[in-house]
Amino acid sequence: MTTYRISQLAERSGVPATTLRFYEDAGLLAADRTPAGYRVYGEEAVERLAFISSAKLLGLALEEIRELLEVREEGVCASVRARMLPLVADRITDTDGRIAELRAFSDRLAGVHADLSGPAPVGACGPDCGCTITTTAPGPVPVVLSPTRTAPGQDAEAWRQAPVACTLGGAELGERTEQWRALVGKAERREDVPDGLRLVFPAGAGLAAEVAALAAAEQGCCAFFDFTLHLTPDALQLDVRAPESAAGMLADLFGATA
Repeated sequence: MTTYRISQLAERSGVPATTLRFYEDAGLLAADRTPAGYRVYGEEAVERLAFISSAKLLGLALEEIRELLEVREEGVCASVRARMLPLVADRITDTDGRIAELRAFSDRLAGVHADLSGPAPVGACGPDCGCTITTTAPGPVPVVLSPTRTAPGQDAEAWRQAPVACTLGGAELGERTEQWRALVGKAERREDVPDGLRLVFPAGAGLAAEVAALAAAEQGCCAFFDFTLHLTPDALQLDVRAPESAAGMLADLFGATA
């Protein structure tokens, strides 16, 4: 019977060892122990990880994945499909809602950009110059990017308790890091904020869509990050916050002080 140490399983599956430990703590992946106390995994762990990774790509929550794994262990594919169908349908509904929100946000950006591209008045700014939003053109639009909706009674800052673990591995993790570094390079300035930092970009519909899309993708694999995108007439601000234990990852992706 083939067995793997945690480093071997991480290499075979492409899932970082830190994430494998997190999956074990979360009850998604079981590990045996050698007499010396080292974790060892069987060949079934490879298939189990493939299923977990696939479910994560669908945007399913850990509790949903745990439930699916319990159904999967019964050995009846039809039962797994029957449970997955409503979960995927819910994700479609959530995704369509997020698309609508981002489209509305992009339309707002385009409107502000069009106003600012027109001829400027002579002299100083005034109430109708376009630099100050009036009641006929609603003001700055904050967009909070989160993969889940906060239900009544839930903690609005659940990201503070989220496990500091990334579900990306190997080439995916490297590619995501390069995407963030390229985007951060477009920022005009950075500022420290409580629990994180603020990146200030030039206003623009295309750049706002790029920032929003990458932040939403990051939330899909790292729920401990909290992103807020804020539009003002002349700038685009991205606030990134994370728990203290994630300071190192904050520094790796965004250049924050760890």
